[in-house]
Amino acid sequence: MLSVFDLARKSLARAAAVLATVALSACVPSAGPGGGSGPKIDPGAPVPVALLVPSGSGQASDELLARSLQNAARLAISDLGNVKIDLRVYSTAGQPAQAGAMATKAVDEGAKIILGPVYAQEANAAGLAVAGRGINVLSFSNNTDIAGGNVFVLGPTFQNTGDRLGRYAVRAGKSRVMIVHDQNLGGEAGRNAIQRGVSAAGGQVVGIQSYEFSQNGIVAAVPAIAAAARNTNAQAVFLTADTAGALPLVTQLLRDNGVSPPNTAFIGLTRWDIPSATLGLPGVQGGWFAMPDPALYNQFQSRYQAAFGEPPLPISGLAYDGIAAIGALVKQGKSNALSTSGLTQGSGFVGVGGIFRLRPDGTNERGLAVASIQNNQLVVLDPAPRSFSGAGS
Repeated sequence: MLSVFDLARKSLARAAAVLATVALSACVPSAGPGGGSGPKIDPGAPVPVALLVPSGSGQASDELLARSLQNAARLAISDLGNVKIDLRVYSTAGQPAQAGAMATKAVDEGAKIILGPVYAQEANAAGLAVAGRGINVLSFSNNTDIAGGNVFVLGPTFQNTGDRLGRYAVRAGKSRVMIVHDQNLGGEAGRNAIQRGVSAAGGQVVGIQSYEFSQNGIVAAVPAIAAAARNTNAQAVFLTADTAGALPLVTQLLRDNGVSPPNTAFIGLTRWDIPSATLGLPGVQGGWFAMPDPALYNQFQSRYQAAFGEPPLPISGLAYDGIAAIGALVKQGKSNALSTSGLTQGSGFVGVGGIFRLRPDGTNERGLAVASIQNNQLVVLDPAPRSFSGAGS
């Protein structure tokens, strides 16, 4: 059986492998102005939709990702009833230059909107390539640095989660919050989102602590972090750490240093239920985090498994969401259904994890549930809203 230190070593090694990607994507320039208004369509005819996937890169992981995205998109199309989508798939090989070229080719061949690609630089390149032609891009990225102009991000954002959990914490009487973050770009972005979310909810950030993103760095930093939590009378510790990185070790060491729920709430900016083995870790028991509506997402997983004989990758739900949004707009019967104003309608859409809507600045808002881990089980503390009239209260 792995100790928490063994698990942390493996987790930190995996997480370090993606830091280069985060570093690169965090500095991608925003898609510029121009375009994005949306082309005219014939709602009574099949609507050409381009799906940009990362196949062709030579990486098995990209091939699996491409297949999962295509499958989810086709599952969504089968649920649209009388609305017809002409789905056309283009391979980007995970490369920005090819993503831009494929976006241009797709529009040349009649695409009225682009769904994908996955990676931030790809999405930025695709958006820039077709911005002048009035075509919107619904990317699978969650990097808000590329949002804007004709590029929307469908992925869950730190700010959405920070806002939801900030409101819940204040409502639950945990308004004095200390932020604890990784010393890397992802941790710093998460810190900023938490600060904004807690402040907007009327809470107070009573301290900010961080640790070097390594096992030794965490072990060295936690005693001082725990002391700061006590000295500031923090009612909650809001962590940017994820299950693939520092979370198992940080939460356990905080407990070992006398800081733990329920007196001091543990709040997570990331999903604590993936992978499922995390539910059994002593350190995360009692922690709070946000997630899509679990009942709806479980339905999607079951249907996908039945249709394709394998489980969906978590990101594949974004392909379903994109098709669901496009289908709902086309169903309204308007020739300008895929315009920016249509995509950003206030009532939003319903996807695999519940309600979501696209914002004029290219970011998104999702109706999230607040969950906890109790006795090694997932427990929903506050259900996801089913409409935006009271979303994420």
